[in-house]
Amino acid sequence: MPSRADIESQNEYLLKVQRDFRLAVEFVATAMSEIGAVGKIVLFGSVARPLIKEVPRFSEYRRAGIAVWHECRDVDLAVWVSSPENLEALRKAKIKGLKIAAESKNITVADHQVDVFILEPGTDSYLGRLCTFNKCPKGKGKIKCMAPGCGRVPFLQQIPDFHFAPDGLDEDVSTVLFER
Repeated sequence: MPSRADIESQNEYLLKVQRDFRLAVEFVATAMSEIGAVGKIVLFGSVARPLIKEVPRFSEYRRAGIAVWHECRDVDLAVWVSSPENLEALRKAKIKGLKIAAESKNITVADHQVDVFILEPGTDSYLGRLCTFNKCPKGKGKIKCMAPGCGRVPFLQQIPDFHFAPDGLDEDVSTVLFER
């Protein structure tokens, strides 16, 4: 059974993870905003809104029924691009922003922890996700690369049976980080 100090420590850690993700994504948005095709960047998901308390997946807390702050495991960014033809530049900008966050603020967020949802300006249509691989297609039997339509546009990943929920971008649950 976790002690009161353990619970406090866990809650502090989970809040710190959210703060670190938020700060790191500011650097990512700044780097992405330098690309002319980027029209808007919106932070959404659990990193964008106040955390709620819930019984987590960690076994010691789950077994005891102890609620702690929600665990942010990744960052969700929606990026509107006028042309998805140069997504490699967007991928590199994401990496650049994360590197600057690590060097200047000592915040380490892995590339795969930032999910970038590519949207079309005007229609807000979901086009796919920004691929995290450094080559498109990655090859060597990468299952992700075998999804129908994946890589038709380089670095635009398609995920079978995924349906983007645009209500996650509502103003009350998201934060605009950049708008041209």
